[in-house]
Amino acid sequence: MTMPLLALTFGHVIAIILDGISLVLIVGYLIWILKRSEDPPLLLFKWILTTGCGAYAFHEVGANIFKGGLLTAYAVAVSAIFGLIMAITWRKNIAGLIASPFENLYTGGFEPPKPQPHYSHAITQRKRGNYHEAFNLVRQELEKFPTDFEGWMLMADLQAENLNDLPGAAITIERICNQPEHPPRNVAMALNALADWYLKFNQDRDTARETLQRIIERMPDTEMSVLAAQRIASLASTEHLLARHDLKKFKVVEGVQNLGLLDPQFHPKPAEADAAKQAAELVRHLHAHPLDAESREKLAVIYADHYNRLDLATDQLEQLITHPNQPSKRVVHWLNLLADLQIRHQLKYDTVRATLQRIIDMFPNTAAAEVAASRITHLKLEIKGQQTRQTIKLGTYEQDIGLKKS
Repeated sequence: MTMPLLALTFGHVIAIILDGISLVLIVGYLIWILKRSEDPPLLLFKWILTTGCGAYAFHEVGANIFKGGLLTAYAVAVSAIFGLIMAITWRKNIAGLIASPFENLYTGGFEPPKPQPHYSHAITQRKRGNYHEAFNLVRQELEKFPTDFEGWMLMADLQAENLNDLPGAAITIERICNQPEHPPRNVAMALNALADWYLKFNQDRDTARETLQRIIERMPDTEMSVLAAQRIASLASTEHLLARHDLKKFKVVEGVQNLGLLDPQFHPKPAEADAAKQAAELVRHLHAHPLDAESREKLAVIYADHYNRLDLATDQLEQLITHPNQPSKRVVHWLNLLADLQIRHQLKYDTVRATLQRIIDMFPNTAAAEVAASRITHLKLEIKGQQTRQTIKLGTYEQDIGLKKS
């Protein structure tokens, strides 16, 4: 008698434990649902109403459904009324349960939105001229989001542009550089902005160059370092920067009298730029700053159009195209420019087509490749149209045309 009694008691204990665990899980799940509900009091009221009505309905139905006659009809009526009450009470919840899978595709489901800084109020105050208030609002957001790049750049821009505090802006940019969370491209953007401010407000070419040099040292052999080197090469002289603030003086000369009575061949012509002098200046500049892409591009056009030396122009453009880490947009521009020069110099269709095909091969599945493919489709018409208006100057240029290779 003792063993069966112990076995029965042990079974009851296990059942009680399992029931307790189930009850805790159910209660925990209900509390979780209640906390995530948009209207917890209303949901709690629905639960109480459902429990009360359900208990009464099941009691009445269980007591009268098998007794026949009016009692059975009463049980059916109670069931119908209970179903109607439940439909009215839970209709929105049931509709939401059906629609939620589709809604979650767009809203992300029950996941709360990721906290983000908001600078709209600060920007509004800045537009109204309340710069100190805008600065304080940005600083408050950065206290909550200390590594937000947009906020730090907005703060530095306020300091430099509106608060006349370039040293403060430099410190802010330094904070960005010291935060490892920022990708290299953002750091390069911040340093470029600081260099712009040194040039704009202090006309300080040396400090701007040092700032850009930090990009090269910090990100060697990258697109950012190439662009920084090109900026260093193209920095204007201090005298030129200072001259921007001086009023430019224009000398007015007397025009030609009775211009309408002159023969067209005697009409005054605008002075043409001295291409040879310009080429020499570009050559000297490129000896000192070989990475200045803008100057090398200008030199290539002068070689092609003024000296009629497409070979030298091609060499200059190829140096730009084949230089590592050049931005793809600029490489596409230089290849299209090379194709333009080849068309102007009446090269064969296959040669120009090969130049444009390089864009497709180097940057497949891009908008630039699609434009190049479209240009190839109409290339014969483009070449024919150029040939009809092409005028070739007679003569051979053997002057010292400068930098052939560098």
